[in-house]
Amino acid sequence: MKLVFATNNSNKVKEVQALIPEHITLLSLKDIGCLEDIPETQATIEGNAIQKANYIKEHYGYDCFADDTGLEVEALNGAPGVYSARYAGEQKDANDNMDKLLTELGDQNNRTAQFKTVIALQLNNNLQTFTGICEGAITTAKTGEQGFGYDPIFNPNGYKETFAQMPLSIKNSIGHRGKAVSQLVAFLNKK
Repeated sequence: MKLVFATNNSNKVKEVQALIPEHITLLSLKDIGCLEDIPETQATIEGNAIQKANYIKEHYGYDCFADDTGLEVEALNGAPGVYSARYAGEQKDANDNMDKLLTELGDQNNRTAQFKTVIALQLNNNLQTFTGICEGAITTAKTGEQGFGYDPIFNPNGYKETFAQMPLSIKNSIGHRGKAVSQLVAFLNKK
């Protein structure tokens, strides 16, 4: 089975590739000649994932899946949420995003947060979604060199380390994207 993973984020591809069984070949957007930015104009994480999957199916004809992920911080009423990648501006810089989030939280005691990933699968003209959530807290400073995005300031519940301090295997086993991908894989294995 061949599936397009509708992302240009090489870090996401690396994480997901480690979770996909060998009988599923992942194709990148580059592999199918999709070099444009896929629109993400929906008001929800789920909406953006669906929009991206539908875009690839409509414009390129491939079965595919797309994900969208957001960091939802309780004290900020769920922000940055759907705007996580461009929280500090259209340059989509992870350090700028983390700096803005840490500044906005300041010395707030409530640092409860969760990562939410929604995967939308377009397979044989049927749409299916899968949701993974990882609860935790925002740290007061960046720690760790692994991962990407907000990983250096996210401490998952039950762990002393941030995602950026963990090996990919542990992050994948407890993380939001890993949970959503395992649901996707279970669904595909039934097909």
